[in-house]
Amino acid sequence: MLVLLSGLLLHVAPLSAALTVGRAIVDVTPQQLPVIKNGGFLEASANRVVDPLFARCLVLDDGDRRIAIVVVDSCMIPRDLCDQIKQLASERSGIALSDMMISATHTHAAPSVMDYTLGSRADPAYRAQLPQQVAESIVRAASNLQPAKVGFARVDAGHLTKNRRWITRPDTMMIDPFGDRTVRAMMHPGHQNPSFTGPSGPADPWLSLISFTDQNDEPLAVFANFSMHYFGGHPGISADYFSLFCQRLSARLAPDNDRHLSIMSQGTSGDLWWGDYANPNRSRTMADFADELVALSMEALGKVQHRADADLAMDEHRVRLKRRTPDENRLAWAERKLKLMGDRRPQDRPEVYAEQAKFLNENPDEEIVLQAIRIGDVAITGMPNEVYALTGIKLRFQSPLPNLFNISLANGAAGYIPPPEQHLLGGYTTWPARTAGLAVDAEPTIVAKLLDSLEKISEAQRQSVTEVPTAASRDVLNHDPIRFWRLGELAGTEALDSSPHQVAAKFEGPIAFCLSGINGHQPEPLSSRAVHFAGGHLRANDLPVEDTYTLSLWCNSMVPNTWREVTGAIYQWGDQILRVTGKADERPGCLGLGEQVGKRSLKVGEWHHVAAVHDGQTLSVYLNGTLELRVQSQPIPPPQQPLLIGGATAETSWEGKIDEIALFADTLDAQQIQQLY
Repeated sequence: MLVLLSGLLLHVAPLSAALTVGRAIVDVTPQQLPVIKNGGFLEASANRVVDPLFARCLVLDDGDRRIAIVVVDSCMIPRDLCDQIKQLASERSGIALSDMMISATHTHAAPSVMDYTLGSRADPAYRAQLPQQVAESIVRAASNLQPAKVGFARVDAGHLTKNRRWITRPDTMMIDPFGDRTVRAMMHPGHQNPSFTGPSGPADPWLSLISFTDQNDEPLAVFANFSMHYFGGHPGISADYFSLFCQRLSARLAPDNDRHLSIMSQGTSGDLWWGDYANPNRSRTMADFADELVALSMEALGKVQHRADADLAMDEHRVRLKRRTPDENRLAWAERKLKLMGDRRPQDRPEVYAEQAKFLNENPDEEIVLQAIRIGDVAITGMPNEVYALTGIKLRFQSPLPNLFNISLANGAAGYIPPPEQHLLGGYTTWPARTAGLAVDAEPTIVAKLLDSLEKISEAQRQSVTEVPTAASRDVLNHDPIRFWRLGELAGTEALDSSPHQVAAKFEGPIAFCLSGINGHQPEPLSSRAVHFAGGHLRANDLPVEDTYTLSLWCNSMVPNTWREVTGAIYQWGDQILRVTGKADERPGCLGLGEQVGKRSLKVGEWHHVAAVHDGQTLSVYLNGTLELRVQSQPIPPPQQPLLIGGATAETSWEGKIDEIALFADTLDAQQIQQLY
């Protein structure tokens, strides 16, 4: 796989199609103030404009197909309003309804155009104003097409976007709006908060850039995509960092051309933000943030080669999905609260979710629009959701085309779309609402539909996803394991076996996929990923072990060593429980097996290699390549006893990450274990 951190070139097969492009920008700033704005739990209003809002549009034509892509400085635009805009634009431009994509940047300081955006209603005057203006951007762009060349660049900007949804310890779980203690993961935990154990998912680090020039290689437009939610902190209406990036990039690329158009679209940032909660708080202004993105863009765009023969393709699915509707008890709870509220707006979170329960009960399903666009070898997918980074990673790694990015909140606003396992962790992106209400299985359904579309527009099959070999994994395989669970999965209920036997183990309970593994990881290829256990574990049944075995794994405890009686069980197999000691032992944080306790403490938040070797009579435990415990007369676990990686009970759950689990039918000696470490 070709990986360039600074940029990737666009490679397309020679085609006869000549690309033309049209550009337009239309001011969509509210004409009446004050205006209702959304972006928070409760309804708010703004009586001043900090900076103007725009609809930015590109129309592309290869002679056979004409496609419009519009990005609006808005928090979210519902599907019915997008459809209204498309109808208006189609009547005047002739572009097919299914060949238009309209998305919102997701600035949290824009006027509201959707009811039940948590506690906010739509602003009626602005909702009436917006459709004609956005449609006008499409019409104008379609009317000024000119021959163009196109190229693609991609740059790692991972230092500018981090996962903001963190897993908390079970003893510090929070209360949801319905009065239940269900919250194992929540946004914005605070910097280095000891109550939280780590992010609940990866980040999507790529800044993607499609560059358009004229026939003389003079810049015409750049379409950018980045997965960072919003910057925030505005005292009125603002386009946030999206518009600032566009202005400053155009000023750098084409200082003498005021018609150059830069567009920033929202990527898969449902669980991402610019703050890095693993480190101390760092002061950063929005201008500094935008300038860093511009600098990265300029470097990457300087290496792009443009071509004029990229052809176009587009596919659209309209899918009706179920929402998670309230049961009788939840509905009765909501009705009691709504009766007490009367005609006033919600004033706290329980009242917001009471109103949402009523909406979901009356609207049990929703039609969503899914789109895939191809521009040469570049693919773009559009989803009407606030998409987790992991979903974007799934699509990129399975895409038949080498260059892909994803646009969130496109053609509608169907809310957060957590992967199924994230629902077990709770938090406000899972609380049922119009902005987070789709069924638990909606995310894999959407991914599957989009992959179908990508196959159609590329005329090629999707890619398979596997964790790439590393030096560590090759060492394991050289010793002939009978099971080897690398834990690099992106989804599902099973850990795949990388040994020749290919026997999966089963994930049970709350977990999070695709966290950084023992060697860290680069954005691509998919390497060194791990699972974070948050009360869950891995179950392996029917292990073919007779007289001897060696169990090797890497573990990373992410809780204090004195937070409870036992910090956590690394594994339980029959009567064997290999634990990390807690406050019940004299030496917290050490390996413990029965009454024996090691002498070296496992540092919190760091990877440690553990190997348990059974020679038929003696069980020896190695920590980081050196013998730590040796216990005599330990029987081999019976075949019917499952191996539980991560503890079997709530009192012994492993709170942290596990990686690269290997089981061998023979005993490895000290030198071999040192080699694995």
